Amino acid sequence: MTIPAHLPERVCWALSADYHAPNQPGGHVRIYSNGELQRKMVAAGLDPEDDHRVHALHSPYWWLRCVVGPNRPVEDNRLVRWYHRFLTWDIVRAPRTTRVIERLLAPVLGKSLVIYARRPGTVADRPAAQLEASSVAA
Repeated sequence: MTIPAHLPERVCWALSADYHAPNQPGGHVRIYSNGELQRKMVAAGLDPEDDHRVHALHSPYWWLRCVVGPNRPVEDNRLVRWYHRFLTWDIVRAPRTTRVIERLLAPVLGKSLVIYARRPGTVADRPAAQLEASSVAA
């Protein structure tokens, strides 16, 4: 499961009411901390196993967008336009330098929280020997 990370999202909401719902159709409705979301996942029958944050380089971009107006075109602001081009370059080229910076900043600035979970009782929960036995029997 992937959701907006708590801190970067709070900053966006503080910078612009136009960034989130109800002012932004289809915008983010609420903010969850990692712990809150994992408790909700457990209550829904999932078993959270691991989590991490990604897209640290994207957080400053969205903060800039919120400051200048998230609904304004990217081309309207020189700094936003430059940062957008930088992110596009980074995505296409994936240079080692920005990958290292991303890894270092992700735990704090990562824009997205990724949580891996399993639903107990599914095929992924069965031991390999049990899976082999069921495939041989079929």
